[in-house]
Amino acid sequence: MWFYVDGSLRRIDALTDYEGRPADTPGTNWLLVGSDARDDLTEEQKAALSTGDAGGRRTDTIMLLHIPEGSGKSTLVSVPRDSYVDIPGNGKNKINAAFAFGGPSLLVQTVEGATGIHVDHYMEIGFGGFAGIVDAVGGVDMCIEEPMQDPLAGLDLQPGCQELDGAQALGFVRSRAFATADLQRVENQRKFLAALTDKATSFGTLANPFKAFPLLFAGTDSISVNSDDHLHHLAGMAFAMGGGVDTVTVPVGGTPTVPGAGSVVQWDRDNALRLFGALEKDEPVPADLLPAPK
Repeated sequence: MWFYVDGSLRRIDALTDYEGRPADTPGTNWLLVGSDARDDLTEEQKAALSTGDAGGRRTDTIMLLHIPEGSGKSTLVSVPRDSYVDIPGNGKNKINAAFAFGGPSLLVQTVEGATGIHVDHYMEIGFGGFAGIVDAVGGVDMCIEEPMQDPLAGLDLQPGCQELDGAQALGFVRSRAFATADLQRVENQRKFLAALTDKATSFGTLANPFKAFPLLFAGTDSISVNSDDHLHHLAGMAFAMGGGVDTVTVPVGGTPTVPGAGSVVQWDRDNALRLFGALEKDEPVPADLLPAPK
């Protein structure tokens, strides 16, 4: 079954060599992308998941996962999709435009250029696949601090700890109905991904064939990886996160409005250099850059 599932993974050419590409560095780096692809959803599924009908694919989530070579926690970095960066061959724009301009390979090149980090592996998941994986593990427990209502994301959650099903989870990670919009959303995405990975790699899931097998096939149907990636790479990534991760958002310096691009996120250059410099050297992220524990 392992070989069947591995052979069924969707593979794409996301990692390509180009002049000036950052050299390989210690540790392992994954680019994790959530796209708003709807092509494989029926009209009923679109309605149930409140996805809307927009065509094409755009990046809804961009995260960089660094797994250290030795012991120690992995680091999950959220990259706001409105980050204003150089996109090779296209000038400055929001980072999620790279995916629209040139697909996964241009997005990888843009992320590598902005961060100086060499990406070793790539994983992309669409709306339906994300919801399917959450349902395959039997839902994920989350503690909601404030009421969350967002009709655009199909979200209506009350405060308290509760189990989210696939549709609710998709709304939770998509919603921008906050004062800080995308910045709060990326925090929710990191929090949920950590909880989902813990659930997916738990003994209760792996030892239960009614959860483990649906999870394997849900992943096969919904995940795209680089042409050289295999199921054992995905398993290693999941277990590296299952032991707990340090989570951080790229330090933000401001959110100005730029003609032709709209409201954008500008990085705090000095602190962004400190963050990515530490990952490049396979060192822990400086403590002052990590979010304060709640």
